[in-house]
Amino acid sequence: MPLSSPPHTENAGSGALLQNDALARTISRLLFPLVRLCLSNGCTFAVVEELLKEAFVQVANELQPEAPLHGAVSRISTATGLNRREVTRLIAADVPVRTTKPPLATEIFARWTTEQDYLDKDGLPSALKRQGPSPSFEALARSVTLDVHPRSMLAELVRLGLVNHDEEQDVVSLTRNEFVPSGDSRHMLDLLAANVGDHLDASVANVIRDGSSHLEQAVFADELSSESIEALRPLLKAQWQTLRDAMVPAILALIEADKNDGRTQDQRMRIGLYTYNERALNTENPASKPTGRVRSNSRQRSKLK
Repeated sequence: MPLSSPPHTENAGSGALLQNDALARTISRLLFPLVRLCLSNGCTFAVVEELLKEAFVQVANELQPEAPLHGAVSRISTATGLNRREVTRLIAADVPVRTTKPPLATEIFARWTTEQDYLDKDGLPSALKRQGPSPSFEALARSVTLDVHPRSMLAELVRLGLVNHDEEQDVVSLTRNEFVPSGDSRHMLDLLAANVGDHLDASVANVIRDGSSHLEQAVFADELSSESIEALRPLLKAQWQTLRDAMVPAILALIEADKNDGRTQDQRMRIGLYTYNERALNTENPASKPTGRVRSNSRQRSKLK
């Protein structure tokens, strides 16, 4: 089953029109799910337009970090196509800085489900006494941060529906084996921004060849039945569990080694796995195509890429 990386853009010998058409198709494909997210949450075009202007100005400014400040408005205006007045307004605005720090709850969850001290003999997360020396929830929370009290972290995990606190026994246990906050749209949106944002950063860096080289591989298959999709889910979950169980302890050990050796700890890394399935487009029956999506290529045999 061969794997294929997304092709790099070849600049040499490519006409500007061809490049622009390819770029337009790519941007359009990326925008469709974003628009779906906006419309399902009542976010209008005017809001997104302002956010897009802010992003253009911020990124254009970041691309020339060594440039003198006195000509910033002209440089950004030239690069983005926004007029100088708009650029000046946006520079003066309090534009939020991109955040990359994951919520503490995710790190507590990751350690609880992978570190040997917090697993039972079957390798499953143990129920922990709330207080006391390790293994306890208090010790686990303090191993992640000393800035937030363990009681506050417990309350947050309970609120997210990830943890159950038996107050009579004063024992804390996980209610699920995946970090999927229950009924908390803010956390789900934060996860969406972090995971998809980093994936897109990696893809873009690979395409524009900024000196980065990020692993990005995928397997694609069509002509599957819904029964086949369901049959694949346990295999996918098992593969992710194996990857996560191997990576988290290795990463924690490396962080500790970096600290002990006095190495500069200024790098971050996200490792993920995703799946997506939907009804494939039927090119023989145009009426079955989703609105706004058109394919002109002829029907092909099942394929794996």
